[in-house]
Order: sequence, then structure tokens, then C-alpha cells
Amino acid sequence: MPESYAPPVQRKPALSEDAPVTSGGILRMDQVETDAYILQDIPKGDTGPWRWTGARPTIRLYLTAITDYKVRVEYTVAEVTFKTTGPVTLRFFVNDELLSEQRHDRPGTFTFEKPVPYKMLKANNDNDLAVEVDKPYVAERDGAKLGFILTAIGFVR
Repeated sequence: MPESYAPPVQRKPALSEDAPVTSGGILRMDQVETDAYILQDIPKGDTGPWRWTGARPTIRLYLTAITDYKVRVEYTVAEVTFKTTGPVTLRFFVNDELLSEQRHDRPGTFTFEKPVPYKMLKANNDNDLAVEVDKPYVAERDGAKLGFILTAIGFVR
């Protein structure tokens, strides 16, 4: 009699078990389920309308299709950090490829939205979206790095 083996472990996309698999969408910082999609530099467990980010906040969303998506990020460059950093440039990455960059010569609230070339996306798979701050604010007291205030981030149609 041949030996028997258990079937291989069935794996879902690399998201938290709490994350529903949806195709794209916008993550609002006041939604509890947002935490399941955060990879780095966005604090988890907060359900306020916004969250401070670190130097490179990154999320992961599952996309079934790869056409007609736009990156959308709603954020604020805070006056309190701008006083120290001066003008900042945000770079927007999709799956570690540079999509665009946006320079801010003043603090304020902004919305970034730009179509994503389909070649940058992976169909029926996880897709990462990151925003990198060229000059994060470094707190004197504890050395914490702050990027910007994030309200919403995601892939939209």
C-alpha cells in the first residue's frame, strides 16, 4: 500500500484573516476592517477619521481585473510637520513601481488620483499601494518618523 499524504495547505492571498477579498476599493481610516489591509507605516487599531503615517505607508488590496483602475489617496500635509521639513514630495508606488510623484510647497489637504497602467497591476492577485515621503518629520522627543495625515487610500474605478 503506498503512503498517503495530506493535501497541501490551501492559502488565501496574503491578507489578514479578517480581510474580505474584494476587488479594489477605497480604505477609509475610520473603518475597522481597514487594519486587515495595512502592510506597514499606518498604525492599526485606530478608528478615527484619519491616521498619521510613517515614511512609507503601504496597503495591499486584491484585484480581480487590471483595467480602468485609478489610485486615489486623500491626505493632509500637516502644518506642524511642514514647519520643520519644508516642501515635501510624495511618491506613489504600485507593486513597487513608481506611478507618479507630487510636490507640496505648502501644507494643506489634498486628493491624489491617477489612472494606473494595466501593466503595473496583477489580475486575481494582491496588489500593493505605497506612498513614500521624501522628508519625513522626525520627532525630537522619541525619534518617531511622521509622514502625513491619511484619510483614505485605495484603487478605484
